[in-house]
Amino acid sequence: MNSSQSGIFSPRMWLDRLDKSPHAMLLLFALSFMETLAVPIPIEVVLIPWMICHPRRKWLIAGTALAGNLSAAVLGYYLGVFAMDQWGEALVGFFGSQEAFDEFSSRIEEDGFMAIVAIGIVPIPFQIAMLAAGAAGYPVLLFGLAAIISRGARYFGLALLVQLFGRSAVKLWERHSKPVGLAGLGLLAVWVWFKLST
Repeated sequence: MNSSQSGIFSPRMWLDRLDKSPHAMLLLFALSFMETLAVPIPIEVVLIPWMICHPRRKWLIAGTALAGNLSAAVLGYYLGVFAMDQWGEALVGFFGSQEAFDEFSSRIEEDGFMAIVAIGIVPIPFQIAMLAAGAAGYPVLLFGLAAIISRGARYFGLALLVQLFGRSAVKLWERHSKPVGLAGLGLLAVWVWFKLST
């Protein structure tokens, strides 16, 4: 057995257990929801290895991640609609910065739909876009459609890559899975420490 597959903290072993759990998709939905609203670590840290190790479920994994993302995006949008007057400064500070909020608000006024699609594709926090779209009164259906297009392209694009390069991807993952997993845990620990200390 490969050293990256052995041991109690093996990422492959963890993914195998996750995939067999009856609650796997519910957990993925919750992780995607939290990543969209609060946790700044991209959900791809989980999606890529899970799709690679269990390719038969790649489309379901992508769809579940998208559903969690969209649910959180709609909640964030309505926070922008109803909570900005009372808690705007706190929300903007939690999700990003006033400068980023003001900049994206201007982009929505100028580019609207394409501004939301663009920020949804790149692996950067989507929270400011949700708040700004809601605060600006941008139509919720168009906001949802832009989020589906952008985040769907990311998640289903990953599934397509696994479909095309499955065997090569598995070998690469098995060779580098442990360092990637440890790096992800390290990033999460730093983020939690930062939030608790500020």
